[in-house]
This record gives sequence, structure tokens and C-alpha cells, in this order.
Amino acid sequence: MFRYLVMRVAGMAVMALLATLVVFLIANQVPGDPVLAQLGDLAASDPNMVARYRARWGLDRPLWEQYWIFLRGIFNGDLGISISTQRPVLDDIRQYAPATVELATISFLLSLIVGIPLGVLAAIRRDTWIDNLARFISLAGVSSPTFWLAFIMLALFYGGLQIAPGPGRIDLSVMTPPSVTGLYLIDAAIAGDWEAWRNAAAHLILPSIVLASGTLGLITRTTRASMLEAMTQDYVRVARAKGLRERKIVLGHLLPNALIPVVTLGGLAYAVLLTGAVMTETIFSWPGLGRYTFRSAVALDFPGIMGITLVVAVVYLVINLLTDLSYALLDPRVARERAE
Repeated sequence: MFRYLVMRVAGMAVMALLATLVVFLIANQVPGDPVLAQLGDLAASDPNMVARYRARWGLDRPLWEQYWIFLRGIFNGDLGISISTQRPVLDDIRQYAPATVELATISFLLSLIVGIPLGVLAAIRRDTWIDNLARFISLAGVSSPTFWLAFIMLALFYGGLQIAPGPGRIDLSVMTPPSVTGLYLIDAAIAGDWEAWRNAAAHLILPSIVLASGTLGLITRTTRASMLEAMTQDYVRVARAKGLRERKIVLGHLLPNALIPVVTLGGLAYAVLLTGAVMTETIFSWPGLGRYTFRSAVALDFPGIMGITLVVAVVYLVINLLTDLSYALLDPRVARERAE
């Protein structure tokens, strides 16, 4: 197992660096000039100012040297200075990451809490109204565009019915809890500020539902398909022949085996939620990594783009590794294979 972990970690490091190289080359081929994006047309017409700007951000150097500077900074714990915010990229990521982590985690938990039981019920009650409802919810969640669903939710519950708060993490009239983790729900609970906790939780409802919609549909469909496949196995028929109660068969035999593909999907889905919330965060004015990524891309902020790329690659690789290791908890055969 130790040798397996060492090889996986080494492979992860190489893949993360390759991901940054690919994005670096693509970003430098995108039409547009960061000088115009930052200075504007009037300032960009001054050759001296343009030359100073390019020298300041290293844009006058060859591409290989720019990438080498980025790699050297990684090993020194420095991701560079953001062109758009004029701050260290690592500080920007520390500032915006907690909002994304909080939103993605709530969305992921919502997907699991609703999706797994719904998929189990759909498989057990196959071709009944519960099964039809589960298939409709999963199909609607997967096929609904994020921007459309976000606007509908805002227009209906915030603009029309006025039963949900507007965009943002917390109302302007409510004091932000003292930052300990950057997660408002946890920070407000630590401070004992339950008014801020309730307000922050209310602001999470709409964006978390929108962000969880696609993942919920996938988890529901995968759970249903895995349960239906597991129900045809011999060990299920043996358990029923022994007279075991259906509840014990479902929870003790069917569900653990059906969860293996769900774990695979769930790990990747959580990574997607962490790194792919650009549209949701933009529409709901959520100050997370998604909005930071969008602003960096629009401004051609190469240090910001590269820093976010590295974070996204590391998140995917780490979650993929944790998902792979979790198989050993669900299937003892995997643990024996890894130990060999």
C-alpha cells in the first residue's frame, strides 16, 4: 500500500505540472493582449508605458522563461502576483476559496442526501410512481442549463415570491462573523452569532440547489442502476432464501456493493463542484474561486489563470486519489490487491 501511495503521489505531481503547461500554452495563444485588457486603449498607445508594463509582468520574456519562472515560484511557495488585483495569487486563492468550499460542500451533501435514497427507492419500487419521479428529477437536473435554472430560481423565489434572500453570502445589514475558517456557517457558530448563521444559511439555499442539480441527477441515476444490477446477483437470492428481512438485505448487502460506482462518481462530482462553479457564483454574486477565475480570464491575468489551474489540477488529483483509496473500505478485495 505504501509503494502504491508513493507512486500515485509522484504521478499526481507530474500530471499537475503537465496541466499547468497545457493551460499556459493555450492561454498565450488566446487572441487578446493583457496590455489592452489592463491599461486600456489610451494608455496602451504610449510605447514607453507598454514597455514598462510588459517588463513589470515579465511579458517581454520568451514563453519558456515565463513558464520556468512560474515553476520556480511553485517550488518556493509563490504563485506570482495577480495582474488584475495586484496581490499575490496565493493570497487571492486563500481569500476566495472558503466561499467556494462552503457552497460546493453544501451542494454535494444535498446531492448525496437526496440522490442516494431516491435512487435506492427508485430501484426497489421499479416502474412505480416513485421510480418515474426519480427519473424525472434526474433527467431535469442533468439537462437544465445552470444559467437558466439560476435565473429562474432568482426570479421566482427572490424577485417574485420574495421568500429567499438575494445574491451574495450574507445581507449587508448583518455583520460578517469573525473569520476563523472563512466558512460563514462555521465561523458564525464559533462566534455564537446565530443571526449571522441563519442569514448565511438562507443565502446558501438557492445557489446550492442550482449547483447541486446536475450532480443530484447523476447520483440518482447511478444509484438506481447500481442497485438494479446488484439485485440480480446470487448473494441477494441466497440472502432472501435464508429468510433475511428486506430492509437488512438492502442496507447490509445491496447498498454497500451498489455504492462503489457512486463513490467514484461522487468524488469526481465534488471536484467538479469545487472547480466548476463559475456560472453559479457569477449569477449569485458569490465571492468564490469561480468569479475569480472568470475575472482572471477576462483580464488575461496569466498569473491568476495559472494559479487557479494548479489548484484545480491538485483538487482533481487529490480527490481522485481519496476516491480510489475509499474502495478499500467498501470492497475488501481492493484492499488486498493494494497490499500486494
